[in-house]
Amino acid sequence: MTALPQLAAIPPAEAMALVEAGKAILVDIREPMEHARERIAGARSQPLSKPGAEALAAAGEPAVIFHCQSGNRTATNAARLGEICTADAYILAGGLNAWKSAGLPVAINRNAPIDLIRQIQIGTGSLAALGALLALAVSPWFVLLSGFVGAGLVVAGATGFCGMARLLAKMPWNKVAAA
Repeated sequence: MTALPQLAAIPPAEAMALVEAGKAILVDIREPMEHARERIAGARSQPLSKPGAEALAAAGEPAVIFHCQSGNRTATNAARLGEICTADAYILAGGLNAWKSAGLPVAINRNAPIDLIRQIQIGTGSLAALGALLALAVSPWFVLLSGFVGAGLVVAGATGFCGMARLLAKMPWNKVAAA
């Protein structure tokens, strides 16, 4: 059995120098909605969740630098990313967050929808608070709304299935074409 390739982490300044010199490309593995909202200019969107991620080839590029928001997704998927890339491959250390912390430029589209996880947090927090307020002001039975939301969060955490995420992803404001 052969060992899976390990991708080296590359600091943001070094990644920028390689990209500007034409020696590397940046590949954003985040979801299209995340990429549409905020991205490194020139980064290619290739979400891991979309079909075709396995077919990523560098097409003659000398190096590929994968990145996500914080570096966690790229680190978690390093073996898979190394397998799908035909060129030298790296992970942007710290992801987009480190890129911004280094003072490097990003493109922001404030008209794009906010991240799905933040929408879920706003929705679940609002429903839980509404249930508590209605239980105090109208009927104690409204506490069941807060309980239902809490149970949904437990199920989402335990199984990875989040009904609210599935529902919100289908909303018209969350329809973003991959860049």
